[in-house]
Amino acid sequence: MSDRSELTREILDGPSGPHIGAFFDVDRTLLAGFSVVEFIRDGIVSGRMGPRGMLETAVAIAQFELGQIGFSSFVAGTSAALRGTPEAEFAAIGERIFRDRLASDVYPESRALVQAHLKKGHTVAVVSSATRYQIDPLAKDLHIRHVLCTRLEVRDGNFTGEVLKPTCYGEGKAVHARDFAARHHIDLDESYFYSDSDEDLSLLAIVGNPRPTNPNGRLREIAVKRGWLIREFTSRGTPGPTQILRTALAVGALAPSVMLGLPAFALDGSWRRTVNVAASVWAERGTAIAGVEVQVQGEGHLCSHRPAVFIFNHQSAIDMLLLCKLLRRDFIGIAKKEVRRNPIFGPFFTLAGSVFVDRANHESAVRALEPAIDALRRGLSIAIAPEGTRSTTPKVGRFKKGAFHLAMAAKVPIVPIVFKNALDALPKHGIIVRPATIEAVVHKPIATDDWTLGNLDQKIATVQRLYQRTLRD
Repeated sequence: MSDRSELTREILDGPSGPHIGAFFDVDRTLLAGFSVVEFIRDGIVSGRMGPRGMLETAVAIAQFELGQIGFSSFVAGTSAALRGTPEAEFAAIGERIFRDRLASDVYPESRALVQAHLKKGHTVAVVSSATRYQIDPLAKDLHIRHVLCTRLEVRDGNFTGEVLKPTCYGEGKAVHARDFAARHHIDLDESYFYSDSDEDLSLLAIVGNPRPTNPNGRLREIAVKRGWLIREFTSRGTPGPTQILRTALAVGALAPSVMLGLPAFALDGSWRRTVNVAASVWAERGTAIAGVEVQVQGEGHLCSHRPAVFIFNHQSAIDMLLLCKLLRRDFIGIAKKEVRRNPIFGPFFTLAGSVFVDRANHESAVRALEPAIDALRRGLSIAIAPEGTRSTTPKVGRFKKGAFHLAMAAKVPIVPIVFKNALDALPKHGIIVRPATIEAVVHKPIATDDWTLGNLDQKIATVQRLYQRTLRD
């Protein structure tokens, strides 16, 4: 399902209140793939897991898969290597792995489901056989307060290598959920559980709304027999050949779009008009080919005050295509200098008059913005991400001051553009665009006439809070 309204309708049209629980498994339910794989990979790459640790882990996995040991023994075998490790150190590793590797694997559909349950005031919890160190960063990102999981013993701030029982696996998940429901006065008959595995049948069987999500073969068979509603998500994981082809064609549409703009240059020698035609045509063709629809709120603010500094939250590499679709004409972008070397976009960005900055060199970056001020004074608008880099989650990063100094120097307004879910189409580190409906909110232009160096920090903080509120809505 790619339509969020259809996906969340049963929740939003249903009853409200904290007595309704919404339980979510993690792997292949909230996240594509298996989180433990990234922890093992990180351990090997970092050197924390040596040859002996790798062998012990491989043996434990094999024994568990063959049914020779139970889950508790499996976890005990893999966690023994943590004996003596500070818990805080491992928690920090978990935060880093989520930020660098796992955040981009969160299913947008699952994020929408969680948000819908939270909006209805339901009690939302993660119920997973994984450890807290795999889950906490994900739960925090999704605003989930409650985590039911397999717990490792800690003494004096260090792991002992032992596992606390009962583990949160199989029947253990149902035990944890029943206990949690009793403590929080949750009616399981009205509650939901989302999971991909038949290993979770014990918990699926005791909730009133079992929701098999990307189910494995056995769970799918059982779900069909019992008439359970099945959820299938394709926005993450291995892309199909159609998505790969559509992405290639969407990117490739840039060259013919430029060709269509060349007659404007031949007629009156206006390179700007050529760029305007190319940007507008590429925006329409590229989004259509990739299956990306853009829903805009506040569209009139895009043209009401020009020139302006258009700021946007930088979530995705597809943001420039989205900006072309929104702004269409008479604007240039501010990009990191590395973009100039991109064989596809570098030449076009250069010909379009983009300003390239070296983020590692503050003085050089400040000097590089001088042509942007000149462009604003000549009637061109600027598109710039005040965060300076892409985010792996929808949360807004710290705003830098460059965009705001530009607006002040040229005496033009700032127009905030908030992309609510550009990550749905293309997360950070992703290269294949997925079909999605992107929501963009364009706020009223903000005059900078009364902005000074003395009140700049306060003004920037106000704009950043505007982004935070919009993303929460």
